[in-house]
Amino acid sequence: MSSTVSTGTKGRPGKGVRAGRPHPSWVLPGVLFFAFFAIGPMLLAFYLSFTRWNGLGDPEPVGLANWQKLIDDPRLTQSLTVTVLLTVVSWVFQTVVSLLLGVWAAGRQRNRAVLSAVFFTPFLLSSTAISLLFYALLDPNFGIIQGDTLGTTSGAFLAIVFVGGWQFIPFHTLIYQGGARQIPEVLYQAAAIDGAGRYRQFFSITLPQLRNTATTSTVLMIVGSLTYFETVLILTQGGPGTDTAILPYLMYEAGFKSYDFGYASAVATFLVVAATALSLLLVRLTGFGTMRSTREGM
Repeated sequence: MSSTVSTGTKGRPGKGVRAGRPHPSWVLPGVLFFAFFAIGPMLLAFYLSFTRWNGLGDPEPVGLANWQKLIDDPRLTQSLTVTVLLTVVSWVFQTVVSLLLGVWAAGRQRNRAVLSAVFFTPFLLSSTAISLLFYALLDPNFGIIQGDTLGTTSGAFLAIVFVGGWQFIPFHTLIYQGGARQIPEVLYQAAAIDGAGRYRQFFSITLPQLRNTATTSTVLMIVGSLTYFETVLILTQGGPGTDTAILPYLMYEAGFKSYDFGYASAVATFLVVAATALSLLLVRLTGFGTMRSTREGM
């Protein structure tokens, strides 16, 4: 079949010509990048989880010893509890704030657009820079907040939640802003004619129309919360004691403090499996994979 495509007088495809699909080779760079930087390291970590290795020499196979050590490690239960609690609290905090800010920022006024750009600034900074900034602000001797906030369990935990929210709320605000702007204006006009006030419109129109947006944001937020590391490392170092030692920090301690890379790889593999299972569960329960546009049929 000839690859020549005939065109009309204005450069458009000729009558009866079908637009072909892109060649599969177009996805090759993305596939290679993902395989090299994601699939490869995960497979290597899975292999190392069955070995004893201190970073030097050749890994020594030890079978399921690392996995048995992980199951028997009392720190696993504590780290898993802290990780789940951090994920839930962060989700509640970030969802409420980003939803309200996103709906507000969806307005067409110029001042809202300017403030939206300002709100987005923290997301442009690295987690390390933000953590160092707040570590200085929370310093008990030279910080702006009196008292040893990071020296108490509740203070350290809430500091991690707040710093993570301060960085990532702008991203989720942008998601909700885009979703809110896709809601047909005719729905609000009809509600206003029926006498519905602003709050009634929010709960009866805005929230139902944003259900798919909320699902997308939730999946990204929960998976992201499972990979917190820089914030915990810089702000609390898992303390006070081990009260904020989440799973990624447990992996860091095993690998880069104890030089037990086999056990650290077992923790990393467990974290990947748990995050993947949770993501698939969320997709299944929320219908994320089969969601349809809320504007369909309008």
